Amino acid sequence: MREPSASFSLAAFAAAAALAGFSPQIFHDADTWWHLASGRWILDHHAIPTHDVFSYTFAGTPWNAHEWLSEVLMAGAFGAAGWTGLHILFALAFGVAAATVAGALRRQMDFVPALLTSIIGLACVAGSLLARPHLLALPLLAIWTTALVKARSRETAPPLWLALVMLVWANLHGSFAFGLALAAALGAEAIIAAPERGRTAKAWGIFVGVSILAALANPQGLEGLLFPIRLLSMPGLATIGEWRPSDLSHPSPLLLALLVMTLVLLTGKVRLPIWRAVLIMALTYLALSHARHAMLFGIVAPLLAAPALGATGPAKTQDIPRWLQPALATLCLLLLLVRLALPAARTDDPVTPMAALAHVPPELRARPVLNTYDYGGYLIDQGVRVFIDGRTDMYSTDFLKNDDRLVAGDAASLAATLARYHIAWTIYPSGSRTAASLDRSLGWHRFYADAHAVIHVRDQPPPPG
Repeated sequence: MREPSASFSLAAFAAAAALAGFSPQIFHDADTWWHLASGRWILDHHAIPTHDVFSYTFAGTPWNAHEWLSEVLMAGAFGAAGWTGLHILFALAFGVAAATVAGALRRQMDFVPALLTSIIGLACVAGSLLARPHLLALPLLAIWTTALVKARSRETAPPLWLALVMLVWANLHGSFAFGLALAAALGAEAIIAAPERGRTAKAWGIFVGVSILAALANPQGLEGLLFPIRLLSMPGLATIGEWRPSDLSHPSPLLLALLVMTLVLLTGKVRLPIWRAVLIMALTYLALSHARHAMLFGIVAPLLAAPALGATGPAKTQDIPRWLQPALATLCLLLLLVRLALPAARTDDPVTPMAALAHVPPELRARPVLNTYDYGGYLIDQGVRVFIDGRTDMYSTDFLKNDDRLVAGDAASLAATLARYHIAWTIYPSGSRTAASLDRSLGWHRFYADAHAVIHVRDQPPPPG
């Protein structure tokens, strides 16, 4: 039996799906909660929100729910099987992405280099292995890049059916804009290298044009197409951890990948075409500039470099046991059955103040709250109108900067915010500077506290006279 790449892909799928399907860390992100709430809102109202429906500070402000399809899938999976359903959804997404990348690498490289490249590349996704729309878009990124690189290797334009991937991608996550940029970049590479540049330019131009038209098929049309570009220019992004530069002062998958890449290039055995090297350098810049883009580097860079890496250690056709592929397929099915048999549950964690909120009476919940950024998602899911949450693109830069001052425990900013928004109660992490500042604020007292969260409530005003 001679299908090593298929077995390699199945093994990669099983490993990635197990990692995403059984890791509780995948839910340790505040945005998971509000994405679920948004998906339920869409399903309940049979419409996509165009303005804020979750906060009281920016209620009615235009809001681009550009990840609506991901949110519907998340809400559907949760409705069908709770947290277990979400585990399975994201396990399938990461598994398909890993299988696509690993299979493409194995078809061009021998076993050992393909294995090492797959592991190092996919490890760069570890920091972004969270139950959020970007992970649902990851298989499309892998399929898209694989098809583009394959077309370049064959010196043809990508098939037009690939635009269907863009159609879905543009409604899942804003990373579709990177896909369009990558297509344009590889199209430019094809034109530069082609003997008949006019014909090549026409073929790639048609593909890119059809792909842009497919991306326009979103609820916001042109605004949805331009949204990712506008997002990158928002000053408020600098306040969010994943949009800050990558930290290379400590060991990380990205640091390992960059060191290995440098080592391989210094040997002189791998010769990248100049334009392909420029693209990988651009990916490196993105990964260094924004921590969240390490996953783009981990998925796309190995696929771009695969033809050159394969030239030094080409794939060898080899016999594999006939039982291997059925065994790997059975393993994938068993993982699914085990995940279904072990229901996942949520308890208090750094983004889920479950016990604390349970102590807040309904009449107090209905009044204005001052909450930390990381609690916004859970409060939204529980029907509380929030002060702030993870929809950074909707909140103004000044508002986000003020929230930074609140997090730092600035007493003047805290007093001004409490007065301006007529705050009735607050919820912040135990040990936070904001909670400590509230302890010292006149007219406020601790209402509840546990290992995760602290709730402060405004004192009742004194009686007349």
